[in-house]
Amino acid sequence: MESAVDQDQQWLLNCLSATLDPSHDVRSFAEASLHQASLQPGFGSALSKFIKKHWQEGEDSFEPPAVSIDEKAVIRKFLLLSLDDSHRKICTAISVAVAAIASHDWPEDWPDLLPHLLKLIKDPTNMNGVQGALKCLSLLSSDLDDATVPQLVTVLFPCLHEIVSSPQIYDKYLRAKALSIVYSCISLLGAVSGVFKSQTSGMVKSILNPWINEFTAILKEPVPSEDPDDWSVRMEVIKCLNQLIQNFSSLIQGDLTVIMGPFWQTFVSSLGVYVRSSVEGVEDSYEEQRYDSDGAEMGLESFVIQMFEFLLAVVGNSKLVKVIMNHLKELVYYSIAFLQMTEQQAHTWAVNANEFVANEDDLTYSCRVSGNSCGEEGIIAIVEAAERRIAESQQEKGADSAVWWRMREAALFALSSVSEHLLEDEVSGGKVGKLIEQMVTEDIKTGVHEYPFLYARMFSSVGKFSSVISHEVRDNFLYAAIKAISSDVPVPVKVGACQALSQLLPDANEGTIMPHIVGLFSSLRGLLSQASDETLHMVLETMHAAVTAGCKASAAIEPIVSPVILNTWASHVSDPFVSSDVIEILEAIKNAPGCIHPLVSRILPFVGPIVNKPQEQPDGLVAGSLDLLTMLLKNAPIDVVKTIHGICFNAVIHISLKSEDHAELQNATECLAAFVAGGRQEILAWGGDSGSTMQCLLDVASRLLDPSLESSGSFFVGTYILQLILHLPSQMAQHIWDLAAALVRRMQSAQISELRSSLLLIFARLVHMSLPNVDQFINLLINVPAEGSENAFVYVMSEWTKQQGEIQGSYQIKVTTTALAFLLSTKHPELDKINVQGHLIDSASGITTRSKAKLAPDRWTVMPLPKKILALLADALIEIQEQVPGGDNEDSDWEEIEAVDTEKEVDFLYSTGAMPSGRARYDHLEAMAKAFDRDDGDEDNLFSVSADPINEINLSNYLIDFLVKFSQSNRDLFHWLLQIPHLNTELRTLGDGNSTVITTQARESKDEDSDYSLIHCSVTGTGSGTFLGRAWRPTPGIVAPAGWSNDNHPKRDSLVEFREYKNIGPGANPAGQAKFVKQMTDEEVRPFLSLGYIVASEWLLPPLQPRLV
Repeated sequence: MESAVDQDQQWLLNCLSATLDPSHDVRSFAEASLHQASLQPGFGSALSKFIKKHWQEGEDSFEPPAVSIDEKAVIRKFLLLSLDDSHRKICTAISVAVAAIASHDWPEDWPDLLPHLLKLIKDPTNMNGVQGALKCLSLLSSDLDDATVPQLVTVLFPCLHEIVSSPQIYDKYLRAKALSIVYSCISLLGAVSGVFKSQTSGMVKSILNPWINEFTAILKEPVPSEDPDDWSVRMEVIKCLNQLIQNFSSLIQGDLTVIMGPFWQTFVSSLGVYVRSSVEGVEDSYEEQRYDSDGAEMGLESFVIQMFEFLLAVVGNSKLVKVIMNHLKELVYYSIAFLQMTEQQAHTWAVNANEFVANEDDLTYSCRVSGNSCGEEGIIAIVEAAERRIAESQQEKGADSAVWWRMREAALFALSSVSEHLLEDEVSGGKVGKLIEQMVTEDIKTGVHEYPFLYARMFSSVGKFSSVISHEVRDNFLYAAIKAISSDVPVPVKVGACQALSQLLPDANEGTIMPHIVGLFSSLRGLLSQASDETLHMVLETMHAAVTAGCKASAAIEPIVSPVILNTWASHVSDPFVSSDVIEILEAIKNAPGCIHPLVSRILPFVGPIVNKPQEQPDGLVAGSLDLLTMLLKNAPIDVVKTIHGICFNAVIHISLKSEDHAELQNATECLAAFVAGGRQEILAWGGDSGSTMQCLLDVASRLLDPSLESSGSFFVGTYILQLILHLPSQMAQHIWDLAAALVRRMQSAQISELRSSLLLIFARLVHMSLPNVDQFINLLINVPAEGSENAFVYVMSEWTKQQGEIQGSYQIKVTTTALAFLLSTKHPELDKINVQGHLIDSASGITTRSKAKLAPDRWTVMPLPKKILALLADALIEIQEQVPGGDNEDSDWEEIEAVDTEKEVDFLYSTGAMPSGRARYDHLEAMAKAFDRDDGDEDNLFSVSADPINEINLSNYLIDFLVKFSQSNRDLFHWLLQIPHLNTELRTLGDGNSTVITTQARESKDEDSDYSLIHCSVTGTGSGTFLGRAWRPTPGIVAPAGWSNDNHPKRDSLVEFREYKNIGPGANPAGQAKFVKQMTDEEVRPFLSLGYIVASEWLLPPLQPRLV
């Protein structure tokens, strides 16, 4: 038997050796032999592949034969015994195999895995074993779940701490590996902390102190040069701190002041290392080998990025940012130095414009976020730090330093990265404008070839801050930029010049531009022929700005620009981004005075043959040509539409009816919509036979609404049919029943929610067309069948009420919202018979995996259709209110309910829905209207909606007027309907202890008219000891369920009015309630369930749809 085993082993060794043979035939035969052997039981020549394919039946990658139980046991045993191999790469391969098996077998079928790894880790005499165990655990820790990580943390963290805290025994590589495991475990605990808050917080709290001490000890030492292992240790420490801040900020808040001192030492000392190695290039930054043999990140840049990630986490936390506010100026000062261009970047970008443009935004987030998140202090800090750095660079310049420009460029880079925030602040913006103006006026005198990157940054900075720079300087730089793109200057300078022109041209003085406009276009043509990849978009953007600025010279520029732009389009027709840029330029030319007719004459001879012979064209050309036609048709004069119709209309119809290409179908649909919008009734007569033309249009609609057509092909059918209804209403009225039935069938088969939304818009428009007899629309749909539903009206309203919140676009929202109001106002008896989807019932626990989602899919409440419609109307009005400039800016993030100050308590009360008393001010409502109805410049490619009277509706005023009239004419019905928005609200608490409250009452006297009334709400969450109400002032008056805290003022118990009615759950246990709690009868509770109790008709805006608060 042993001889047989030896023969098998020798055969295997021979095969493996043969795979290295120089002969192709020998290698191929050996590889085939190994493959055949791997299919036999007991063989596994390629272990990782063997485990993936044969270990676990039921996996997607499984292939027979399956590994037997005995074979698995032998493999597991030998793998564990091999973890202490002295060769690091072999150790890594073994660890990968162990981790792959553990994902299937541990802990149930491999209970001795963790004890064996812990045994290896605890033995400092076997460093190879420590290394193998750590590598294995680092792989395992990245795949743990919420069930296994608590078991692992308890027994593993003490061992890891021993390694990290013993630099005299364990080298930096092993300490970094141990820290990477700590990071993975903390990350997973953070991922499940939202569900298991108290458990994870308790676990992290129990292990935190010794690790904080170790973190500070590591960070307090200065950063050494050319020591990537040290950088890796620090990087893992900072990653751990980052996770703690993001997920356990309340636990680390007290320790952050202790950590920041050592971190600051690491941050500042690393700058010198970074400058010497990366900026000056005199030391090795190890960036060429950014990963060690295990695949872990290393290198100075990776380390620096992690430091900035940590700072961003601190700055982004409203509680923790206070720790660094006193040192914000120094932080930004040092951050600017990190923004200096490195030697490698300067070398690469000097010859590669694509790289220069693509890397423009690297590392700018350090300054950008400090200015964005630290408010006024952050803005001031950036300006002052930039001033200091610019002054320092001036001194270096005076001392004839060769690199004086680097810090100057970095300071401009920092200011430009926060230009929007600086310009919002008039004082800072004006100060920066003067600073930049003074600097660029001086530096423009330096040599462009000696300092190309400084020139590039000056150009782009002047463009971004043009609004606070004098006209004289702006005009000088505009002229300099025009000259630069036509001159023999370095590539970065031309990039900066293009960036400046894109910013300066739209607001430039006409007299300044016009003398140079022809030369500018000639230069841009030259750049366009040389551009590629990243630079192409930039040149096209500059071209678009130039076309818009030079529109008065349109007759002269069209022959210059159009041919080269069309050639660019033809060369990049399959690139959607370039094509979009090109079409925007052509549209700007089309809209310029006197250009549309020559442009159409130039494009039609090229596009006409393409769409008339689509089967002969290369991929993408037909779809792109249809896009061009649509652009020409939009808002075109009727004679242009007729000209295009004569050449292309029949071809577009044919493509719509025959093409199987979804891009062609989509673009043809939009093109036909543009034909109908531009030609209107006249389009029926242009073809000679109006009936035949109308039938063609209907045939296209029929194909696009065919349920068997994939949703992607029908994507724009809603836009198309909308144009038919708007512009050919009498012809479409004859086919309304068939249209409704086809729309329902298409909706039922649609796989794309946006398609369903666009079809719902058609139904909404049909509601408007049926005015004043909206009942006719309802009766129509009642008589249309719908598979799976009682009738089409039931199906449509079910889908409509589900999709309404997802509908986008001002026009679309106006059409659908007002249509819902019309439907509600009919009081049609069919409305009351329909129940639709209410709100989501939150019943999940733990991490919602795919398997859990299958076993426990989402559950929804059910509510009557009229009540749902009213809730949707209320939602629309509330959304308008939230868009009012200067309104309350509440934090949207979840916050723990813990011991908070008075101001935060008031904010929380507002977030739970407490409304101030008093009447709504009409100037506030008008602001709401302006916020919603401002022109957003994008109507999702709808055509001529501005001509639709619905587009003129001021939605906020309309809804207020509708709700007031509806409530006055149907008072009882209105009050009944308004109950639902208050029902099923979930109040979710996330804290423990006496400080956790839902509401806080602040009444100084009994005469103050304020109360809380919570109706049909549920209180859920984590922790214990939550109170629904708390006395905050001497005379509270609370009406609410659950519990009461007198806030350590027993006297207030005698003043409170606290009642409940049929509450259920642990918080409603009479044995645990305050003695003064009253149980109300059916008659006593009735007044509190009416909106008349709070005089709602005088002040209350429609309430919110049920939502989580």
